[in-house]
Amino acid sequence: MSDDMQLLIDLHLRNVRQGPGSDSATEMALALAEVQAQAGLQVADIGCGTGAATFCLARHLGGMVTAVDFLPDFLTELNKRAERLGLAEQIRTVEASMDALPFEDASFDVIWSEGAIYNMGFADGLKAWRRFLKPGGVLAVSELTWLTEQRPEPLTRHWNDAYPEVATAGQKIRDMETAGYAPIGYFPLGTESWMDTYYRPLQQSFADFLDRHDHSEQAKALVNAEQAEIALYETYSDYVSYGFYVARRLPD
Repeated sequence: MSDDMQLLIDLHLRNVRQGPGSDSATEMALALAEVQAQAGLQVADIGCGTGAATFCLARHLGGMVTAVDFLPDFLTELNKRAERLGLAEQIRTVEASMDALPFEDASFDVIWSEGAIYNMGFADGLKAWRRFLKPGGVLAVSELTWLTEQRPEPLTRHWNDAYPEVATAGQKIRDMETAGYAPIGYFPLGTESWMDTYYRPLQQSFADFLDRHDHSEQAKALVNAEQAEIALYETYSDYVSYGFYVARRLPD
């Protein structure tokens, strides 16, 4: 693993969230999905990080949540937090890449993924994960989304460079329909899901992070990049967010 990746892991490992989101947003998506809590429910949280959404799903759905991430450090931290929260018996962790999931077809009633599907690309992830859902099963994902058709050039340039698949909700919903899902609902995350639960805690961790790495040039470059992204969001939050998309898998 590269030094840059190790630094990125260390920066995010101690934080509750590794990307924008909140318990209230997860709960809103659950309400849209209308999934009934039951003991036998099988749920996958793909790209789970240290488990913020995993724990919310376990508390509300009452079934087994399979938490998937390719980074073992995140899964180790997730397991520690699950023990502290009294949720360990409802959660199992699987170390795997999201583009090579080790599951049987139709394994899950619900597939969840907050702020992670971009690692595969939205359309590719939708197609690849569909086979793991039972017919009629629910897919819920959050994905970087333009909120407007016209946007300031600095914002467009930044996100087109970072994630060329960023698009409007209309395009994302069409992608879901093309991949064999019936959309149930969509909503954009509010600024609190960026600032209060992700960016502000991240900023508060910068000083300790830099100290741990002796203020190395690599560590300072990472912090500077994060600060620049935060400033961009604060300036242009009317134009971009994560959209939460909820859909049902159609029969073949």
